[in-house]
Amino acid sequence: MTAGPHKRPMRIGEILVQKGVTTPDQVNIALTEQKKSKEHLGKILVKLGFATEAIIRDVLGGVLGQESVDLSHAIIDADAVRLIHQDIARRYRVLPLTYDTKNERLTIAMADTFDLVAMDQIVAEVGDSVEIVPLLTGEGEIETAIDRAYGFELSVDGILNEIETGEIDYQSLDAESDEYSQPVVRLVNALLSDAVKRDASDIHFEPEEGFLRFRYRIDGVLRQIRSLHKNYWSALAVRLKVMAGMDIAETRAPQDGRISLTLSGRTVDFRVSTLPTVHGENIVLRVLDRSRGIVSMEELGLQPEAMDLLKLMVARPEGIIMVTGPTGSGKTTTLYSLLNYLNTESVNIMTLEDPVEYPTSMIRQTSVNESIRLDFASGIRSMMRQDPDIILVGEIRDEDTANMAFRAAMTGHQVFSTLHTNSAIGAIPRLLDIGILPDILSGNIIGILAQRLIRRLCVNCKEPYEMSELERGLLGLKISEREQPLYRATGCSKCENTGYRGRIALMELLHFDADIDELIARRATPKEIRKLAVAKGFRTLAEVGAARVMEGVTSIDEVSRVVDLTSRLKQG
Repeated sequence: MTAGPHKRPMRIGEILVQKGVTTPDQVNIALTEQKKSKEHLGKILVKLGFATEAIIRDVLGGVLGQESVDLSHAIIDADAVRLIHQDIARRYRVLPLTYDTKNERLTIAMADTFDLVAMDQIVAEVGDSVEIVPLLTGEGEIETAIDRAYGFELSVDGILNEIETGEIDYQSLDAESDEYSQPVVRLVNALLSDAVKRDASDIHFEPEEGFLRFRYRIDGVLRQIRSLHKNYWSALAVRLKVMAGMDIAETRAPQDGRISLTLSGRTVDFRVSTLPTVHGENIVLRVLDRSRGIVSMEELGLQPEAMDLLKLMVARPEGIIMVTGPTGSGKTTTLYSLLNYLNTESVNIMTLEDPVEYPTSMIRQTSVNESIRLDFASGIRSMMRQDPDIILVGEIRDEDTANMAFRAAMTGHQVFSTLHTNSAIGAIPRLLDIGILPDILSGNIIGILAQRLIRRLCVNCKEPYEMSELERGLLGLKISEREQPLYRATGCSKCENTGYRGRIALMELLHFDADIDELIARRATPKEIRKLAVAKGFRTLAEVGAARVMEGVTSIDEVSRVVDLTSRLKQG
């Protein structure tokens, strides 16, 4: 019995022809050249002008199932570069990109991700405990990037020292060719990279009378990173505005822009805002890291019964689901978690946002634009003609937007939106105040989620202590209930001496049924609605927060920072 023919793996030239990148004739010419030079076929195709390095990299990455990275827009981490010696990087054509110190994960770019000798050498260099994540890149790209990474200082302190000893060439801040030679360019890149590594949600560049202050918002709290002399600010501001596509000559009017960079092989966007102040332009960057900003519903941190209720709410085919809370409370993250849960080929999901924060495949996303008179109300009207099943309206701000959103819900669509109120029940009088009639509210709201983000206690350094009588009252504990310790923040090197690491969401879910709809239709007071909701199992933010404190997940001080616990004193 003879064995079947062994299937030969496709060669690079055959793959490129099959994908329509090159023709058979072009590959044959390159193969002839290869016999003379012994160079990589892809490199020869680029030299001959038959294909670009970026196209070859992306095609091969897709066929091999390997993630690829464009090094021309990648920011290189100084900590990663220090791990691999320059000789190793040049010999094996390997570029260290980023190093995650928390998880001991090193991301590297390689021209050949299947080079086992190179991988063994890297493991020997950095140690077995470090996880290596290889990304595919082009040969020409990696050689240029290695020259940049090892030819110039990349650490913030080193760059500052370089700036202090030299002069700033303002012309080169706008140059794309050899931008690494300008230390201000590298300083901005290093600060943005550092902020993303430390999981910052916002980066503040704040000019004072005699100095410039950098602050990161980490886990919802602003933290000062360092201060620089005011002399640096004009060059830094120009560079940030160039990257964001703003007018560098305009310093008296507010501007908005967007920056897109490659960090750790993934794209990270920054929403940039400038505002004139008495000491100069204040610039704030909102970090939009899609890989961390969008989580699954299971990762929202809800209790099992709350998760079951939320899934029941999103299963209803028509009506409105609203998420309420202050700015920075994670409303967008929650909305996108719900959309991703519903996002399949069988539904048409359309969004209208100001602006689009997380570009997502299979979802039609539109930014409102005042200059072309595309506001929320007119945008919903246009989207209704696009045969949507699910509509996301970024925010209900006025009567026109609210009316259009409810009209969409009444015509068989599922609508998601946000509203600025302090609680789920507080959304009802807010909608009535905007101008929505009680008869329209009744029967068209599926449910309302109110949420806050609280910091999680660092598991490495949190310490137990005995609760006081006041704390017993705030937590709603009866005298007869069993004593148990609470936990408080102390601080260690793992959490940068803050006592907290990471955040979780507190959510109260108000599910609308026939009884609640009837109360709304006859304009019942929030107190009446709350009494009925609690009887049906509704748990307030204060109640959910108290439960998290009792579990040892967070501290009573942290919950009190975002939720009023004093209402529970009467229950003690």
